Amino acid sequence: MRLERLSGMGFQELASRGRQEAAKWLERLGAAIVPEDGARRALLPAKAGAIAHRPPGDEVDWALAWAQQRFNEDAPGRFFAGAASDATERFLDGSLPLARPRLLATAESIGRKRFDLLGYRGLFFGDPIDWHLDPVSGRRSRFAHWSRIDLLNSELMGDPKVIWELNRHQWLVTLGQAYRLSRDERYAEMFASSVREWIAANPVGWGINWASSLEVALRLISWCWALHLFRGSRALTPVLFAEMRAGIGSHATHIERYLSHYTSPNTHLTGEALGLFYAGTQFPGFAQAGRWKSTGERILVEQVARQVLHDGVYFEQSTCYQRYTIEIYLHFLILASRCGRRIPEAVPARIRKALDFLLAIATPAGTMPSMGDGDGGWLLALRRRHPSDVRGIFSTAAALFGRPEYARAAGGLAPETQWLLGRAGEAAFRAIAPAPPKPSSHGLFGAGGYVVMRSGWEPRDHQFIFDVGPLGPPAAAGHAHADLLSVQCAAFGEPCVVDPGTFRYAADPSWRDMFRGTAAHSTVTVDGVGQAIPAGPFAWHAAPRARLRRFASDDALSYADAEHGAYRRLPDPVVHRRRLLFLKPRFLVIVDDLEGMATHRIETRFQFAPLRAEQRNGWVRATGPRGHGLLIRSFANVPLTTQIAEGREVPAQGWVSPDYGQRRPAPVMIVTAESSLPLRIITLLVPTASEPGLPPDVSLLSPGDRRPAGLVLDGGRDTLRFEDDGVVVNGRSFP
Repeated sequence: MRLERLSGMGFQELASRGRQEAAKWLERLGAAIVPEDGARRALLPAKAGAIAHRPPGDEVDWALAWAQQRFNEDAPGRFFAGAASDATERFLDGSLPLARPRLLATAESIGRKRFDLLGYRGLFFGDPIDWHLDPVSGRRSRFAHWSRIDLLNSELMGDPKVIWELNRHQWLVTLGQAYRLSRDERYAEMFASSVREWIAANPVGWGINWASSLEVALRLISWCWALHLFRGSRALTPVLFAEMRAGIGSHATHIERYLSHYTSPNTHLTGEALGLFYAGTQFPGFAQAGRWKSTGERILVEQVARQVLHDGVYFEQSTCYQRYTIEIYLHFLILASRCGRRIPEAVPARIRKALDFLLAIATPAGTMPSMGDGDGGWLLALRRRHPSDVRGIFSTAAALFGRPEYARAAGGLAPETQWLLGRAGEAAFRAIAPAPPKPSSHGLFGAGGYVVMRSGWEPRDHQFIFDVGPLGPPAAAGHAHADLLSVQCAAFGEPCVVDPGTFRYAADPSWRDMFRGTAAHSTVTVDGVGQAIPAGPFAWHAAPRARLRRFASDDALSYADAEHGAYRRLPDPVVHRRRLLFLKPRFLVIVDDLEGMATHRIETRFQFAPLRAEQRNGWVRATGPRGHGLLIRSFANVPLTTQIAEGREVPAQGWVSPDYGQRRPAPVMIVTAESSLPLRIITLLVPTASEPGLPPDVSLLSPGDRRPAGLVLDGGRDTLRFEDDGVVVNGRSFP
């Protein structure tokens, strides 16, 4: 297998991997990463006049103080306006008065060494902090060169995601924000002692916290922010500044040496490139700074068209990583502008496409549905939000691009915009008159493989999302779920039928496979098998894809027709075709056709959000806390069995994961048929505004045929006939 993999690599990949392997070998022998340090010796007496009052001490002390003063004077002009401005605390207090108490409360918790990370609350890593501990499992990663650590061996080390989330040091930024709003030196002292302890416990290249170049980049970004936010604090001494500056150099050198060009050419690579761009622009005194800056910029410019498809969908088909990608590029564009770098218009244009897709799938409350994997993290959490909350991103995007629909999706000016763009960002946002997107009530994202059907853009409108694309990109399907032809539904603006989420990555293999498996999604399984077979926590033995046959939409109707052949691998090959018809705004009809010859067990599932679900008179009613919800029923010419499962562990079904590391029971509707094929199952979904919300009377067209032709509702008020190339609705052929 190893020789087979090598034979498939090109010269550039072989050379890159060879250089990286040689570097690992040298590091293990003791060759440290030591970048040129211009802070101590290069900036000496020739610049003596730059310091008004020379501090006491020897030449090195003076040089360190001078380097810090130079940074304090010069760096704010090339950093984010809100963080760089000395007036941030004043205008943030005036425009967003709730920002201060929230930040200070979080900072106080951090001061007690209690951390809210991912889906966990109040994690305690010890006092002093054990930087290699996973407190959830109680396991500790061994101390070795980073290349010798098996990141997938959870039995030995626990969950690396939890360890890494602490070591991203984004909570140092929170302390810095709290310091800027309060000038309380306790926060600065906590920052200073934590950084010193971390440096002592994590020598360059050793331990789990050097095992991912992306994690190294995210920590570098946090350190850059911390140096700006704690500017002027007595805790940020010249010696600590020099240590952090040298540490940033070591971080950037490590990232450059181990870029993920051929291992994880996704958000890992773009996040690493952003880290290099940060280091190169913020610390031009390093000899490598120009190369770091140009390398990071080149990668980010090159990768945007590869990772963001032309319709705006992120190529790994994960909404979490779509959000990450948008965050990465917003930081890049803002920072490049501050540093006078001209970025090709193709980059912001593609990011606007990515934002438009996020807008199309977001709920009126500003949350994005889960699709594919989600790790719960952020590029930089300038305000604590649930990982599905994208209002802060839209706020900054509105100010940056001047788009009224982004301002509407933001629901108001967000603190993130203040910290990133400062007063100018606030003024730009407030100058926009929020407005809904263009009147289109539907969306086809053909490259990414999604159909979005909407009744409108108001808070009580309905939305349906139909997955009609591939399992994932052929070479990078590690974050994909086996969810071909799955559906999601928001009724009256509230999620009802949902993706189950992720739970964990490598820490719980059986749960990992359950949450990304077909049976956890709102689609069809055949004979109890999924559409794809896992090949480890981040791979599949095959990556099947769906094919969109037809899509059409107007003000009254939306229609989509797609199929996949993932079950062709069965002894009796089966093809699944699914059609959706949305009669706006009243109901959705799903038609599942299973083509084959033998007898099979067919199961259609609808995974609900954590709602209340009950079965009565053949219908399943799923109701949210405000009484809104769905009525669902399936029809066929063979016997159907309908059951509701919730929180079952054997077999695992009826679960959702709202955040990384968390799972909670949620009802799933399972409709089962044992039948020879071909078979047709028709399912009706009716949004209901309140209980009791009586269901319609429904009968089948051609009830004696193997495939019923359609439905008749309420004694003929609506007649729906499904034909091979479309549908006839009340006598009207569509499309």
